[in-house]
Amino acid sequence: MGIKVGIIGCGSIARLRHAPEYKVNPHVDEIVFFDRNPDRARELANMFDGSAVEKVEELYKDPKIVAISDCSSNDAHHIYTSNALLNGKHVLCEKPLAINVEYAEIILKAQKQSGKILMVDHNQRFTKAHQKAKVIIENKELGEVLTFKTTFGHKGPESWGTEKSNATWFFKKERSSLGVAGDLGIHKIDLIHYLLDDVVEDVKSFHGALDKVDENRDRIKVCDNVVCALKTKRGRIGTASFSWTYYGAEDNSTIIYCQKGIIKIYHHPDYPLLIETEDGDVIKYEIESIQTNDNQTSTGVIDAFIESILYDKEPPITGQEALASLKVIEKIIGG
Repeated sequence: MGIKVGIIGCGSIARLRHAPEYKVNPHVDEIVFFDRNPDRARELANMFDGSAVEKVEELYKDPKIVAISDCSSNDAHHIYTSNALLNGKHVLCEKPLAINVEYAEIILKAQKQSGKILMVDHNQRFTKAHQKAKVIIENKELGEVLTFKTTFGHKGPESWGTEKSNATWFFKKERSSLGVAGDLGIHKIDLIHYLLDDVVEDVKSFHGALDKVDENRDRIKVCDNVVCALKTKRGRIGTASFSWTYYGAEDNSTIIYCQKGIIKIYHHPDYPLLIETEDGDVIKYEIESIQTNDNQTSTGVIDAFIESILYDKEPPITGQEALASLKVIEKIIGG
């Protein structure tokens, strides 16, 4: 017997990633959609042969719904995810876990109380290049990691969101709160934690709204660019930049500098993973390209979430790990 799942929030992330991946998962039989705009929920229900409900409580109270994806805007995660957990549902929450650490801790309390699985969608951990790089680092094939630099930037959420408008919730202080740091930056902080098996401890940062304007042509109240220096608990140092103003090709690259060489990830156009050794050797890995807004492929996130439910095991990205990354983002925005 298959699993029945619910999706809260029917914007681009639900349409392009969660719903398609649930649809092709062999263990999922039915998807039920909810959105504050009922037309959006009905549209996705038609698109993915599911059903729509007009009240979120219908998802919570349906005993056949085992799991819920929270694809709502950042400001609502602590409400929807907590309520879903407390109503006995396993939850896959979009990143960031919440708009601040205080709200994230509400979610973690609900998860502990419920005993249900909470997974957070830090999908960069699932790409083949990142997973291979982690193995190389873990095995110390290039010695110890010394420094790193990572970036994530594209032309902005107004270019790919559902409504493709400067009225996007990503630009609203009360709804996105963290701006590009919460949208793109948290991906790279989580990635550094994952790759290095370490935690960023100290932060020096600059951030601002340099170019983006809202639907009234007023400068947005959240940051559209961040540049920061980071130091981990184990003494690695590096830089990170996050931007909504890369008005060209998306940049999602990371470079890890080790004692005996360099690991370049999504840096070369033809080779997602490239190793340069101190002896001058170049090793090129022909691994699948990273998913971008224009190139939607399966992330593997939904499959991992469903597998965690079926086998009652800890998910690949826990709420505690997501909280650790959010704490760094708070430091960046406050720094």
